[in-house]
Amino acid sequence: MKKFWLFALMLGLVLLAACGGGSEEGSGSEGTEDQEEETTEEETRSVTIEDANGEQTIEGTPKKVVVLEWTYAENLQALGMEPVGVAGLDQYGDWVNVGIPFSEDVEDVGTRQEPNLEAISRLNPDLIIGVDFRHNAIKEDLESIAPTVMFAPYSEEAAQDQFKNMKEEFNTMAKIVDKKDKAKQVLSDMEKTFKEQQARLEEAGKDGMNYVITQAFTMQDTPTLRLFTDNSMVAQIMNSMGMKNDYESEKLEVYGYTETTVEALQNYQDSNFFYIVQEEDNIFEEQLSGNPVWENLAFVKEDRTYQMPGDAWTFGGPLSAEVLAEQVVNAALEEK
Repeated sequence: MKKFWLFALMLGLVLLAACGGGSEEGSGSEGTEDQEEETTEEETRSVTIEDANGEQTIEGTPKKVVVLEWTYAENLQALGMEPVGVAGLDQYGDWVNVGIPFSEDVEDVGTRQEPNLEAISRLNPDLIIGVDFRHNAIKEDLESIAPTVMFAPYSEEAAQDQFKNMKEEFNTMAKIVDKKDKAKQVLSDMEKTFKEQQARLEEAGKDGMNYVITQAFTMQDTPTLRLFTDNSMVAQIMNSMGMKNDYESEKLEVYGYTETTVEALQNYQDSNFFYIVQEEDNIFEEQLSGNPVWENLAFVKEDRTYQMPGDAWTFGGPLSAEVLAEQVVNAALEEK
C-alpha cells in the first residue's frame, strides 16, 4: 500500500512538472510569435510613390536614411527622425536653422554636388534621397548601395508652385517612412504659424506690405542679387501673410528667382526691400556702400530696407517655412 501511495505521489509530481514546463514553453512561444508577427509586418510593408524617375515601390519601413540635399534632411527632422548621413553637413547650419541640431552620430557623406559613395556605403542605409539635377549621373551607383528616391524640385512642373511641391515632397517622405499622421500635424502647425505672423503685422499696422525680396551675395567679385518671383517658396510664404510681391519675371523662373544686379532695383523704388545676406558677405554694407545707384534708391533714402539673417533658408521644408515667416516679420517690425 505504501508503495502504491509513493508511486502515486511521484506520478503527480511528474505531471505537475510537465504542466508547468508546458506553460512556460507556451508563454515563450507566444512572445516569439508576437515578435515574428511584428517583424513580418515590417518586412512585408511596401509603399508605391512617384519620384523624378517615375513610379517605384519601397519595401519595408526605412530607418537608416542618407540624404544628399538639405531640404530632405530637414524634412526627416520634422518627422521626428534623424538621417544617418547628410551631404554638406559641415555647411548645413550656416544656411539652415530650424532649431534641431544633428547629433554626433550623423555622418558627413561628401558635398551635395559630389557625394562620397564609399562614405554612404559604410553607413549601410535602408534608403537614399537625392535630387535629379545633382545626382542622376550617379543614380545607378546609389541604387547599388540602397533603394534611392530622386526628387525633382526644379522641374518645370514643380516650378509652377514651389510651395505646393514642397508639401507634396514632404508628404511623400512621410509616406515612405510611415509618418503620415506626423506630417499632417507639421503642416497644420506651419499654417498656424503663418496666421500668427500675419496677426503681428496687422497689430503693427504693417499688413499688406508690398515688397521685393532678395538673397544677395558676391559672385566672381560682382554684387549679385536673386530677386524672388511669386512661384518661389519665399514669396508664397510672404504672400500667405497678406504681403504683395512687386517683382515679376517675364518667364517662369524654375529656381524661383531672377539673378541680376543692383541696377534692376531702380524699377522698384516704391517697394519695401527685404534682403538676406551672410554677415561675412554683406554686399550692401561693403561693395555697394557709397555706390550712387544703391544710395539713391527711394527705399534706401526712406529707410525701407529690412535685413534678414543669413540662415533664412528659402529652399527648405515646413520647418524652414515657419522660421522664414517669423524672420520676415521680425525684420519688418525691426525686431531681433
